[in-house]
Amino acid sequence: MQLPDPSFLLIQCLSGLTYAMFLFLIASGLSLIFGILRVLNFAHGSFYMLGAYLTYQFVSYFINSPAYFWWAVLFASVSVALIGGIIEMLLLSRLYVREELNQLLFTYALVLILGDFAKIIWGTGQLSISRPAILKGAVQIFGQYFPEYNIFIILLGPGIALLFWLIMTHTRWGRIIRAAALDREMLGTLGVNVSWLFTVVFTIGAWMAGLGGALVAPIAAIVPGMDVEIIISAFIVVVIGGLGSFWGTLLGAVILGQVISFGILVLPRLSMVFIYILMAVVLILRPWGLLGKPLKR
Repeated sequence: MQLPDPSFLLIQCLSGLTYAMFLFLIASGLSLIFGILRVLNFAHGSFYMLGAYLTYQFVSYFINSPAYFWWAVLFASVSVALIGGIIEMLLLSRLYVREELNQLLFTYALVLILGDFAKIIWGTGQLSISRPAILKGAVQIFGQYFPEYNIFIILLGPGIALLFWLIMTHTRWGRIIRAAALDREMLGTLGVNVSWLFTVVFTIGAWMAGLGGALVAPIAAIVPGMDVEIIISAFIVVVIGGLGSFWGTLLGAVILGQVISFGILVLPRLSMVFIYILMAVVLILRPWGLLGKPLKR
């Protein structure tokens, strides 16, 4: 049996990293919301889908601008953040005192509502946009060509991870958010507006999902149902890395991206099986994830 070309394996690895960085953006927002609000947000994938659709919409508005793609990404991700903040403030905040099942049912209802909303506005056909002009080329790596846009995504993921780590560890807001994850009642007695904090955290999580959808738009088809597909992968990532663990989410995304990339290469028809086997092994050996901590109730 002839071994694959090392340069081909490198490109396959980079493709897995590209997918992993998209997963990290989605899953980190999901993990952040759970870590602070203790809400498993099934609608997080819907925010990702809205980010992709709104990017398509805003591209048509800014098409005559030299930086039309980046303006579209900015406006789409901010719009999704605002939608998420409004949903949390007006609806979800009323369910915090109720059982977790009510919260799960509410976020699942949002999946159905936002999915139908997208079909009404943009239809059921496939939509797509072109890559930004500055990143339309490809670079040669050991004789193989790899898109510049994918390299940008690979570098963007760790950059965002580092930025959030600095915010969480070196700013007052970061300390407040970490304190809320440990003891929200005590934080409230110290004079912090916990309700407002929850809204801000949910808005940030929605923004990260919207940003992931906006950035994936040039390299993936924008179609109804993309929200369900990505939320399943995002949940697997946070299960592997550890629900509520930021660096665990990054690790889980990288692992899952590589498993998918090389699973398709080895056994294309069974590539998804490897993902669930990996998740099952982690759940059996370390139910709280690779870098997570046991949840205290």
